[in-house]
Amino acid sequence: MNAGAHSPRIPRADWDRAPHNRWAFHHIREILPTAEVWRGSGPISDLPRRAFRLDDVRFQAARGELTIRQFLDDNFTDGFIVLKDGAIVFERYMNGMTERSSHLSQSVAKSLTGCLIGILAGRGDLDPAGRITDYLPELKATGYEGATLQHVLDMSSGVAYDETYTDPFSDVGQTDVASGWKPKPEGDTRPWPKSIWWQILGLTRRDAEHGSRFNYRSIETDVLAFVAERVTGRRLPELIATEIWQKLGCEESAYYTVDAEGYALADGGFNATLRDYARFGLMIAQDGRIGDCQVVPSSWIAETRRGDAAQFGADYRQTMPFGAYRNQFWLPDYRGRATNCLGVFGQWIHADPDTRIVIVKLSSWPDFLDDARFVEQEAACAAVKRALIHA
Repeated sequence: MNAGAHSPRIPRADWDRAPHNRWAFHHIREILPTAEVWRGSGPISDLPRRAFRLDDVRFQAARGELTIRQFLDDNFTDGFIVLKDGAIVFERYMNGMTERSSHLSQSVAKSLTGCLIGILAGRGDLDPAGRITDYLPELKATGYEGATLQHVLDMSSGVAYDETYTDPFSDVGQTDVASGWKPKPEGDTRPWPKSIWWQILGLTRRDAEHGSRFNYRSIETDVLAFVAERVTGRRLPELIATEIWQKLGCEESAYYTVDAEGYALADGGFNATLRDYARFGLMIAQDGRIGDCQVVPSSWIAETRRGDAAQFGADYRQTMPFGAYRNQFWLPDYRGRATNCLGVFGQWIHADPDTRIVIVKLSSWPDFLDDARFVEQEAACAAVKRALIHA
């Protein structure tokens, strides 16, 4: 099936699985209910063009020497863009995607929520050191009792949540149902959470002390989003639109998928165009600023770049030996200042303030996670940066 050439019939339970995701990831509004993140009526922030031929740049990968062109062709690429000093030096659309196509970000969306919390903290609307239950007292009966916002920002709360993507009965499998992404498994008669909020209320167990270790759990981002909604009295799509998207000067409105109660899925339901993701990455690389607008406090961005590597377990070090996690961002190497926004099936924003390089890759990998593809992506990133630095 050439999914990029026409609109295929998409199985409701498997729209995000190969081969259907090749078409579905940039046609989400034809599959799920959504809420707009309005770009506003302001001017579009300029991304000047300074073309640089990266196709033939070579790098060494585990499977041999590759060019960037081969890397893009072989890795289920939908869109790829590189900025240097705020200018577009390389841009490719593949698999039927165009410059106006909005693409599902998966967990890249988490970094948007992390920035929103930073904006609200800088304004004094909330305190990262405050307890979650100070803002959401309904969670006193859950595993979040005693956890701070910072614990949740760093995914170091001790709340038990199973992130096994391939198990439809895991906690993240229940999130798929609660968010409206999937129907519950056929024939199953057990009670399932009717929305993300109700799933959070059901997380009553802890499997670690709060703050004792990093453990990636998507639901943490949704807890942060509910805090933001509670302290502002506004819904997440409006908050992201007014606090981030409009200030970035984006070309297009973005959108979130929403659950049965109208909640926008903060942990992975955000969709936007390739260039607008690049604008977000550029803002991060420029210490929270784009043009004349300070979108996110520079102090928050600086703090985000200081992750605690000691919290990073052995499983995560297999692909990021010097990695860390802070404020809903991945740090590929805690010794430097670059940050990554990462999502399953190969979504990626790399923002490096020291080289002034931003790279975005939107993908539709056949698997949720693929260590070999990830490591190859990091090698391609390093090659692109070397080529631009030494040009």
